[in-house]
Amino acid sequence: MLVSLHTPERRQLFIDSLGVGLATGAYGVSYGAISVTSGLTVWQTCALSLFVFTGASQFALIGVVASGGAPMSGAATALLLGTRNTLYGLKVATLVPLHGWRRILGAQLLIDESTAMALKPKDARDAPLGFFATGIAVFVLWNLATLIGALAGNTLGDPKTYGLDAAVPAAFLALLWPRLTTTRTRLTAIGGALLALALVSVTEPGFPIIASALVAVVAAIRSDHVEEGER
Repeated sequence: MLVSLHTPERRQLFIDSLGVGLATGAYGVSYGAISVTSGLTVWQTCALSLFVFTGASQFALIGVVASGGAPMSGAATALLLGTRNTLYGLKVATLVPLHGWRRILGAQLLIDESTAMALKPKDARDAPLGFFATGIAVFVLWNLATLIGALAGNTLGDPKTYGLDAAVPAAFLALLWPRLTTTRTRLTAIGGALLALALVSVTEPGFPIIASALVAVVAAIRSDHVEEGER
């Protein structure tokens, strides 16, 4: 399928999507190295990236395993953290309509970065370009980087030395910041961040993210009710 880049906006969206894919994919080296040094095999590490394909859940799983927890506990934590993608799907499904087997394949690309790039364009018709360009770029580079990191293992040393631990947060913040243009969106972001920080030390891994996401859901529902009341 050829990608139509007939407008400057679409070309810029495509370039931004590849940039996000590169930044996020590079972080896969860190995951691969940490996973192997935590006790997983190279094939187990790569299988997680191929089939789970959500960095936060993958890191949560190997974090539990590395600390001596049972693999099933790690899997439960990863699943809990991954439930936020369900919330993404409710919105993305309205912007990127897919049916049948295409919907199943599209769901595999439903991650933080592809969702953000689907929501970025002002013209909703450009949403599929942002979603697929980002999702495919991240998927390919993340899995390739995972393999490299897993094979290198301990020889890489501490991945933080290379600054890879900051790549994903920096990329996502760059996508989020331009969207905080109203008082409501700024307060929602601040509220979600404060709630997550408050819960980090008193709840299980993954729960702070889900709780902070619920802040956005409540804010969206409240906004819809206000708009309906004004009509």
